[in-house]
Amino acid sequence: MLQTPYYLIDKAKLLQNMEKIAYVRERSGAKALLALKCFATWAVFDLMRDHMDGTTSSSLNEVRLGHQRFGKETHAYSVAYADYEIDEVITHADKIIFNSISQLERFAGKASGVVRGLRLNPQISSSSFDLADPARPFSRLGEWDVAKIERIMDKINGFMIHNNCENSDFGLFDRMLGEIEQKFGTLLKKAEWVSLGGGIHFTGQDYPVDAFADRLKAFSQRYGVQVYLEPGEASITKSTTLETTVLDTLYNGKHLAVVDSSIEAHMLDLLIYRENAKVQPNSGPHRYMVCGKSCLAGDIFGEFDFQHQLKVGDRISFQDTAGYTMVKKNWFNGVKMPAIAVKELDGTIRTVREFTYADYEQSLS
Repeated sequence: MLQTPYYLIDKAKLLQNMEKIAYVRERSGAKALLALKCFATWAVFDLMRDHMDGTTSSSLNEVRLGHQRFGKETHAYSVAYADYEIDEVITHADKIIFNSISQLERFAGKASGVVRGLRLNPQISSSSFDLADPARPFSRLGEWDVAKIERIMDKINGFMIHNNCENSDFGLFDRMLGEIEQKFGTLLKKAEWVSLGGGIHFTGQDYPVDAFADRLKAFSQRYGVQVYLEPGEASITKSTTLETTVLDTLYNGKHLAVVDSSIEAHMLDLLIYRENAKVQPNSGPHRYMVCGKSCLAGDIFGEFDFQHQLKVGDRISFQDTAGYTMVKKNWFNGVKMPAIAVKELDGTIRTVREFTYADYEQSLS
């Protein structure tokens, strides 16, 4: 039996997302690229590859991983490329998307052998967090001046726009896309392809998938462009759990349970965005604050209700833990890094990676 903590990826649940993505691709004509910044566990790329068109990246390491482990189309993007990495980026990319006109002009010559694009900043977004808002004041993420972009259209043939963040509201997506069309319509008509980025939760429950696909198709036909989507969270939502074990219980005004995991080390976004983990079922007469084992005072998964009093050795399974976890996990406090396991479609579970002291030691100097 695999020792906790570990991430458990359920391929049957992952397949449900893949089938929705495949449906949107077929109905809309859009292509779908896995956003590696959210999820890059290549042990399940065999399943995802059959339902997606490739990957999109945010760094040299990600574009190399996408090219070597996923294959198909490989889009390279970075907020800024360094001189020492641009040559290698180009060897792995089918398309390279520059964040700024200055980066485009600096590297356009070297990138002449691949398709080139530019990131647009529409100055609107769905983000409720300033930290994650690409359209925040003074944002460095993309170009917004139409006149300046017009002057470099001979160097590119496509655009990337990423302004949806955890957006499950189709109406909001539709309105923002309309504003993008109004602002950048003259540029879009000169493009061959447009990526609308990620952050659109179209695989979520009750999302109007048909209306979404039809909107994408209409956009594609109006401007004569190939539309790309970059689903990260939408690709892997509700597919994975973080399996933990209770190590201790105590009382300090509230009932506390300490598990063999840590939000700072294993679910960092909970700490960054001050959110709680998810436990199902979250019901019962016994309420506990579930805490991580690091020395950070705020290392808390949240408060949950259980059917029975917790005791040492009990298992707690945190739900929906694929996105921005395995790509962000770290060695804070030297806490054991969760293994990664996969539940195959036939129900068997295999361990694909365990992390040891040697991994910890070798990550340092």
